[in-house]
Amino acid sequence: MSNANNLLDPVRLRLHGSGGIELAADRFGPADGPLVLFLHGGGQTRHSWKQTGAKLAAAGMRVVTLDARGHGDSQWAPDSDYRRETMVADLVSVLEQLGAPAVVVGASMGGITGLLTTAVPGGAAISALVLVDIVTRPEHDGVARVIDFLGKHRGGFDTVEQASDAVAEYMPHRPRPKNSDGLLRNLREREGRWYWHWDPDMLKNRVEDVTDMTEQMETAARALTIPVLLVRGMQSDVVSAEGAATFQELVPHAELVEIGGAAHTAAGDDNDAFTDAVAKFVLASRP
Repeated sequence: MSNANNLLDPVRLRLHGSGGIELAADRFGPADGPLVLFLHGGGQTRHSWKQTGAKLAAAGMRVVTLDARGHGDSQWAPDSDYRRETMVADLVSVLEQLGAPAVVVGASMGGITGLLTTAVPGGAAISALVLVDIVTRPEHDGVARVIDFLGKHRGGFDTVEQASDAVAEYMPHRPRPKNSDGLLRNLREREGRWYWHWDPDMLKNRVEDVTDMTEQMETAARALTIPVLLVRGMQSDVVSAEGAATFQELVPHAELVEIGGAAHTAAGDDNDAFTDAVAKFVLASRP
């Protein structure tokens, strides 16, 4: 197999977060390349970033895609601790273990974690920040719709097709796949039923409306001096044009890329456009 093909094959990493919780991650690209760390949104997994990771790996970057606690193949918090500050502590721990300055790319929940981490001890390891459809003042109705979807279906589904129906209802803007095989990475089968691949308790004991954290997020945003890219889906109901403009007032040096065919799940809605925008920024911002 050629070296180019090897770059597309992820190497599984086992990392540790706050309190020793085990976190699953994949590494693409050379082990000594400039580091880019991807943090997915709530209810997603590290697999959301595979195409973007492979492209950056081919350009010589060391790409790490991480499953947040309670998601994907990472350990579920035994005490149901999914607070924002705990996820920030997880990220600080991961950055220490990876041992290099990192461009952090975070979608929604992952973007909040990345932004807040820049303001804590250890956050200086973040050399540049990409926020994927998340700002300091998101739209209340859009956030409520996300939280509502994540809180549904605790009892699971009879079939994978039923899960596909739920996703199609949640994302009517996205063409429905011809088959549901791609969902299998986001589902677990237990006793003949299919369940989302995240801990249903992740909304427990945690601020569910990120607008309640506006002051904390804006304080972190105002202090940013590192390169920043905001990627907004133009069909997003979470980040409006006004919300993006407000963020740019807080962070005047931030770049903005808007993707016309994308909603809140920008990376999956138009992966080519998303990958091109992030790759351009990351390559220009490499340490």
